Amino acid sequence: MIAKRLFFFPFFTALLVAFAFGAEERPNIVVILADDLGFSDIGCYGSEIPTPRLDALASNGVRFTQFYNSPRCSPTRAALLTGLYSQQAGMGWLDSKVEPKSRGFHGRLLPRCVTIAETLRDAGYFTAMAGKWHLGQQNGTPPWERGFMRSLNSRFGEVYFPKESDKPGTESLFLNGREIPKDSPELGHDWYSTDLFVTWGLKFIDEAQAEKKPFFLYLAQGAVHFPLRAPEDVIARYRGKYMKGWDLLREERHARQIAMGIVDAKWPLSPRPDDSPAWDTGAPDEQKRFDEIMAVYAAMVECLDQSTGLLVDGLKERGLLDNTLLIFLSDNGGNAEGGPAGVTRGEGPIGGPQSYVMLGMNWATLANTPFKRYKHFTHEGGISSPFIMHWPAGIPAERRGALEKQPAHLVDIMATAVDLAGAKYPERYHDHDILPMEGVSLRPALLGQPLARKEPIYWEHEGNKAVRDGRWKLVQKWRGPWELYDMEADRTELHDVSKEHPEVASRLEASWAGWAQRAFVDDWTGPDHTNWGADILTKPVD
Repeated sequence: MIAKRLFFFPFFTALLVAFAFGAEERPNIVVILADDLGFSDIGCYGSEIPTPRLDALASNGVRFTQFYNSPRCSPTRAALLTGLYSQQAGMGWLDSKVEPKSRGFHGRLLPRCVTIAETLRDAGYFTAMAGKWHLGQQNGTPPWERGFMRSLNSRFGEVYFPKESDKPGTESLFLNGREIPKDSPELGHDWYSTDLFVTWGLKFIDEAQAEKKPFFLYLAQGAVHFPLRAPEDVIARYRGKYMKGWDLLREERHARQIAMGIVDAKWPLSPRPDDSPAWDTGAPDEQKRFDEIMAVYAAMVECLDQSTGLLVDGLKERGLLDNTLLIFLSDNGGNAEGGPAGVTRGEGPIGGPQSYVMLGMNWATLANTPFKRYKHFTHEGGISSPFIMHWPAGIPAERRGALEKQPAHLVDIMATAVDLAGAKYPERYHDHDILPMEGVSLRPALLGQPLARKEPIYWEHEGNKAVRDGRWKLVQKWRGPWELYDMEADRTELHDVSKEHPEVASRLEASWAGWAQRAFVDDWTGPDHTNWGADILTKPVD
């Protein structure tokens, strides 16, 4: 009798799970990661840019209002793929910062971590990626050695057109570990990389089907990272549409966010930064230039949306959409590098293959509506991401289109993948001890249930620090004072309440210090910078 009960219990539990999620087979998992996309840049988060395909995923899925990334590209990618904080994985900064004697600056994924690809491959999944890697390929950790069975990747990012005026290091792609020129006939002709990566992602999915395996596809888009480039016909649709300027557009986005329920009406729109001029003070020729910059950016967002549609259509045509968990997010907040003026240089039209365009501070403030600060920083503008989970077989009908307001973080994606795939997260891998996962599965959120989070969420990047614990967030700009905010009352971080609640601030500061010690966080001095927070607004750095 005891033996029968022991057998029956897990069997019964499996039936309950299958019934609850409407799926008897393990789901396929696709993660689409945008680059430098701000919190409000897609329609279902308040944007005026039409993104019908992403909006459709949100209306049939679950949309998170408080999902957090890391404030920079390499650290985000490390945290997403390993379920650890970036320093634990070895990526305390970009993968160009290699300090062997440091705790967290190794410029590569260390043996003390495993990737989602490694974990799911060992659980019987077909694993593939297309797009930006930026996790130490030049330092010994390319995707094909960290669990990806198939890959078409750039080392650092972008790509966009087969031939263009490029910065050094992005002239090649790597197909399953083999370096090929960007204009190789193997890739086809006249492509735009946002679509190219989807095309190859679907090729890899076809291989997974041929092997009768569920798949994990990591689609790391270069868009919308500078240099901003897009097809001319798409850019043309947006020229002139941004002459109303960033001030009015921020107000309009904020109003839509409130109407959607993405933002609470009691959170005021953060003020335009002092370094950012009012739109109406600009000369007509300068306003036209800014309109051109934003037209390119909007075109890139549209292309990102349409490429997502190509992927969804491809999954549907293959009969795979129903049991595929599709996740969409961005790697950090909008990017203010280039300062108030932005950057427009190079040959040809603004946004063409030979141009070099950076969005700049003014439009990045729009991208991050309603929050303050940007990529690099740990205030909300730097770490808040749109986050959509779409899984027809796994999300109950009554939850489709729901807003999920529980805070979540990149480190939760590994835990979610392990949970849904029935995989085992290893304690040892290739004769190395593996650090425990930091995140929690997001599966309960799909059902409208509480997450099992027991620890706060932490950040550190370039000396910018933060910790989020329930309603409270303690945050510090490098070399500045700690600031305390009540996220329920003031998520736009306008009223520092550290003096009113010194005991909360003290508790969270101690909690952050304990985390930093165990998570291999190094003291930040900056790479040849004396005022890093100001420099990033005038100097492109990655």
